[in-house]
Amino acid sequence: MTTEAPVAPGRIVLLTASHRVAPGLLSWPAWQTLQAADRVLCADEAHPQLPYFREAGVGVEIASVTAQELVDACAGGTSQAGGSGGGRTVVVVSSGEGDTALTDGLARLAGSGRVQMPDLELLPGSYDLPGARLLDLVQVMDRIRTECPWSSTQTHAGLAKYGIEEAYELVEAIEDGDRDELREELGDVLLQVVFHARIAQEGRDEDGAEPFSIDDVAGTIVEKLIHRHPHVFGDERAETPEDVKEHWLRTKAIEKQRDSVTDGVPLGQPGLALAAKLAGRVRTAGLDVPLPAGQGTGYELLALAVRAEASGTDPEAALRAAARAYRDAIRAAEGQE
Repeated sequence: MTTEAPVAPGRIVLLTASHRVAPGLLSWPAWQTLQAADRVLCADEAHPQLPYFREAGVGVEIASVTAQELVDACAGGTSQAGGSGGGRTVVVVSSGEGDTALTDGLARLAGSGRVQMPDLELLPGSYDLPGARLLDLVQVMDRIRTECPWSSTQTHAGLAKYGIEEAYELVEAIEDGDRDELREELGDVLLQVVFHARIAQEGRDEDGAEPFSIDDVAGTIVEKLIHRHPHVFGDERAETPEDVKEHWLRTKAIEKQRDSVTDGVPLGQPGLALAAKLAGRVRTAGLDVPLPAGQGTGYELLALAVRAEASGTDPEAALRAAARAYRDAIRAAEGQE
């Protein structure tokens, strides 16, 4: 008496690919699996990978199947190896959002204990590179700029105050030592960069200049960083932080070709920070500049800021720390502790 061999349950491969990587750039295991599969299914007829699959000779069926239908597809018909009665490999090409209904259905079937389940495999066809989520931010910003009634009307000048506010909130998060808040505030500062770059991309008349994009912004800072770090990307040597600063200042001076050491110092920054910045420029340039004579609190604060900078203390940060301690004392006096 001949015993009939059990039907092989086959294999289900859920193939994922990052939408942040150019379509067609898949791992070699992904291409091997696609080429050897008995069936390749995809529910999204507009999936960006499909033209590349077809170009490579991979036949793709546009179909949305249930979990049970997928299990049956693996168990029935003739396999790629030439056998019959099951053992088929079916690849499901997932959409960017995934297919929750299908995966939940497979989980329910597996948990029921009543179904001989195929082998289940999740195969990432491509992975996100570091910084890949920045592509999402650019895409989201583009849509907001196009479709949001408020964002679509904003200008560089109108957004300027938010850049200042977000920078201060970032500083506060750093001073508080709150990691979650730090991450959020860094995102808010990054948003300002992407928002301004998106506006600049339009090249509107009121901007009065040629358009540029976020890629131009990133390209400019990459070139600057490489140029100002010859000890990293070139042949120069820097053994100490002071050596690095010297390289930076020397390279920056050549780039800017400034007439005065005060060129490029933003006068709109807080007073103590402004005084310390000017003092630092004077000290670095080796100039002998006496402090202006005058009476009153302003001149006293100027002298204090210059002395602080010379001793390696950031007077703005020091005053902020003292002010925070003062705030805590006020709250304690109010019984808010």
